[in-house]
Amino acid sequence: MNNKWLEFTDNVKEFYGKEFVPLHEPTFNDKEVEYVTDCVKTGWVSSVGAYVNRFEEDLAKFVDVKRAVAVVNGTAALHIALKVAGVKAEDEVLMPSLTFIATANAVSYLGAVPHFIDVSINTLGVDADKLKIYLEQIGTTKNNQLYNRVTGRRISALVPMHTFGHAADIEGLLKVCEMYNLMLVEDAAESLGSYYKGKHTGSFGKVSALSFNGNKIMTTGGGGAIVTDNDAIADYAKHLTTTAKIPHRWAYEHDEIGFNYRMPNINAALGCAQLEKIPFFIQQKRELTKQYEQWLAGIEGVQLFKEPANTRSNYWLQTILLDEQFNRDEVLDYLNEQGVMSRPIWTPMHYLAMYQNCPKSDLSVTDQLNRSVVNIPSTPISEG
Repeated sequence: MNNKWLEFTDNVKEFYGKEFVPLHEPTFNDKEVEYVTDCVKTGWVSSVGAYVNRFEEDLAKFVDVKRAVAVVNGTAALHIALKVAGVKAEDEVLMPSLTFIATANAVSYLGAVPHFIDVSINTLGVDADKLKIYLEQIGTTKNNQLYNRVTGRRISALVPMHTFGHAADIEGLLKVCEMYNLMLVEDAAESLGSYYKGKHTGSFGKVSALSFNGNKIMTTGGGGAIVTDNDAIADYAKHLTTTAKIPHRWAYEHDEIGFNYRMPNINAALGCAQLEKIPFFIQQKRELTKQYEQWLAGIEGVQLFKEPANTRSNYWLQTILLDEQFNRDEVLDYLNEQGVMSRPIWTPMHYLAMYQNCPKSDLSVTDQLNRSVVNIPSTPISEG
């Protein structure tokens, strides 16, 4: 690695004022302490409480949807989102191979089958044009439903993921879904505060999932949410995530197999404080992008990934793309040795043992990005 890389790592460490810079840390101040302390004092720290209701209402307002249902994590949110959308056992669900494993796991929980598709180099999300061509080749329609003519299984849904907070080509994907009568379920785990043509990600699908893990743009410690404009879907999601218990003052009656996915009130209290700061966090992340543009400008063969056209990204994780002159793992070794924590993109799903035999399209762009993507420190620079 040349002196330009050393200059880059020195700039990052000086900017953060640390000799070791983590990839992404939560940012807290007195507001979080105030809300969590209030929650503890009330004694309502578990699965019910005022902060859960407040968080759901505030979140729905922020995303500009009718309803939000808070749950324990983003994987649970996606699991229930797919279930209430109508995904059945043995269905195939289209999704990018370039995603975190939770996307594929949530489909598997339902007994359905992940079907991996390629992404666009311009968005890092599902390539709508390539998907359309692929479905023309492998799909057949029966009774207004799409089937995989190779496996004979119904293809019921598409789950685009907004990679690192950058919005996928939602308009193009909606056209494909309309053409083939597919349900759109957005995996918006990483894109709270990101917009496509002025509309918040997660508000396009029939139902969508968000995540508030400790490394996300805001956190509830652990947590997620199901968001939708459909009251019936929201009511059913709430019912399923609260063990499918029939409301009653004292009786324990349940009308189907449910899930204990409720977000605790103490987590929601933390989330209420964090949600108030989202605009500030995004502003800081966008300023950080400008800094990285300057610091990386002199390194040949390295490109900072920028938000696609017609979108506004939360820049959850700052991302660089390496050209073929670089070995990704050598770059990762160097950056981490210099105290700048950096990570590769997730191992694409079609490489994992449990998913190697799933149906898949050509994944050449996914393979290319697997060799070239590196995430670099992305924490907002001050508390706000």
